[in-house]
Amino acid sequence: MNDKTFKPFLDVFLDAWKNSSIIEFEKFISTDYQAREIRDGETVDFGYEESIEGWKQGFDFVKKQHAEWEIHEVSIIPMKEDEVMAILSATIVLNGEAMETCHLFFDTFKKGNNWKIVRSYIETGVVRGTDL
Repeated sequence: MNDKTFKPFLDVFLDAWKNSSIIEFEKFISTDYQAREIRDGETVDFGYEESIEGWKQGFDFVKKQHAEWEIHEVSIIPMKEDEVMAILSATIVLNGEAMETCHLFFDTFKKGNNWKIVRSYIETGVVRGTDL
């Protein structure tokens, strides 16, 4: 990947996520964002507004439960000169114990003036393996 700005951007993106900061996090999501989530075998497509609401709920849950996010970079894949896919696994740690399942995010980021997440494919309820 030629662009050396992506990895530092991803680190800041993940810090906002780990801090459950919707104010910081929403700056990284394109208003044209489109996503597909698979939950319990059902497919749900959604955009920017639904995404922000979902993140708010998730972040509120983590804060109220005094929990933490456990996020792993599975892979970083250059897609185009101005697009990168980050495959991330994320789970919540409650009382020192990680949940048995995680969400697997296939997030595509595009660089305009700044990097923004433009597309996601999300598998929920993935059994956490030793490789994730």
